[in-house]
Amino acid sequence: MNTKIYKLATTHATPLVLSFLLLGLSGCANMAPYEKPLMEVPSAFKETKQWAAARVQADQVPDDWWRLFKDPTLDQLQADLVLGNQNLKNSVAQYQAARAALGASRASLFPTLGATAGATRGTNAVNGANVTDSYSLGANASWELDLWGRLSSGVEVSQAKLQASQDDLAAARLSLQATLVQTYFSLRTAEAQAASLDSAVAAYQRSLELTQNRYGAGVASAADVAQAQTQLKTTQAQWIETRGSRSQLEHALAVLLGKPPAGFSLPVTALLPTPPDVPLQLPATLMERRPDIAASERRVAAAYAQIGVAHAAYFPALTLSGSAGYRGASLADLISAPNLFWSLGPALALSLFDGGARQAAEDSATAATAQAVAVYRQTVLTALQEVEDNLVIASSLDESNAVQVEALSAAQKALEVVSNQYKAGTVSYLNVVTAQAAALSVERSLLDVRNRRLLALAQLLKNIGGRWNTIQN
Repeated sequence: MNTKIYKLATTHATPLVLSFLLLGLSGCANMAPYEKPLMEVPSAFKETKQWAAARVQADQVPDDWWRLFKDPTLDQLQADLVLGNQNLKNSVAQYQAARAALGASRASLFPTLGATAGATRGTNAVNGANVTDSYSLGANASWELDLWGRLSSGVEVSQAKLQASQDDLAAARLSLQATLVQTYFSLRTAEAQAASLDSAVAAYQRSLELTQNRYGAGVASAADVAQAQTQLKTTQAQWIETRGSRSQLEHALAVLLGKPPAGFSLPVTALLPTPPDVPLQLPATLMERRPDIAASERRVAAAYAQIGVAHAAYFPALTLSGSAGYRGASLADLISAPNLFWSLGPALALSLFDGGARQAAEDSATAATAQAVAVYRQTVLTALQEVEDNLVIASSLDESNAVQVEALSAAQKALEVVSNQYKAGTVSYLNVVTAQAAALSVERSLLDVRNRRLLALAQLLKNIGGRWNTIQN
């Protein structure tokens, strides 16, 4: 459509001509309604044995998904997280800013009304040196009619951004909750590792005393004593390191809760929660409630609405404006008929030449929409990968846990046999050291597997947007 620069007042254009002109232009300004980008998502995850259709809540993340681990201490920490975490408060402030921006956009759809009052004193060329006074009191109003959808598209942009900000807030909360869960599990694992090492230190101390007694009786060699001492000191060093790791994890929990590390402590239990079983029926549609995916889709909607804003710039802006008031030289009789003034009328204006700025703005908005669509699709693909990965990890660690339990039982039995043989003098102390190291290594590996399994399940719950027991067949 060819564009012109024109500005029309009602005194120079008939209402009929103006109506036909605006009606014709409005037909050119309409854009197709927004449609959610198409994305092929499988009906079930690859790494689950079965699947079933599900009705999921796509509007919110379940607030208590971590309760599947049945740990009261963890429940209390999660309650404290929502109240004290500073990153979460930052996300809340960003959401409030987006809500304020939406209010500002909506305000542009309504008329504006203002009032003025003034008083001046001075001279002019006509009166010469005579000093004159002038007083004024008035009101003015203006209203830009949204004929081409520029203002309403701007509101749509702000609305979509507000929804994306709300989803970002939910995603931040979900991420922080998962971080808290994983940090808590790692802390409990460090406690269990320290308890295991503490028991080993006590056992190795007894072995050292036994070896020293046997050395004093001439039954054991000095090498046996040295090996027992080495085993004991090495294990003590591991215990000290594990205790330090536990302190660092406790500090991390304090910061997550918005507290200084010096003002937070958690009683030691050395107990890991029992991991929940992953259901065989786990549909891929659970990811529809993931807030990061929802936020990404809302940014696509915002980018598309921005195209409407840029497209509407090609069409004239119609503004209705009016003003009325009083102006006179005497304040006493300012509000009187002779001092009354008023004006009322529409104005239609459009720029003819802008050096391609409007076309560049529309091209930029179109490119931004394509970029947002690509980001949205990549977000979905990444989410699918994350769930599949954690399904595999959780399944393999479940099997590994059973194997490690059997290995620990065998290592403890072997240690008992070798210890008895050493006491009987049929084997050297090196055999005892080897068996002790093997048993301790297997026990620590078992704790590590249990921790990794808990972490994988927590990550899986995060990746599907919360609980999985909301499935309804």
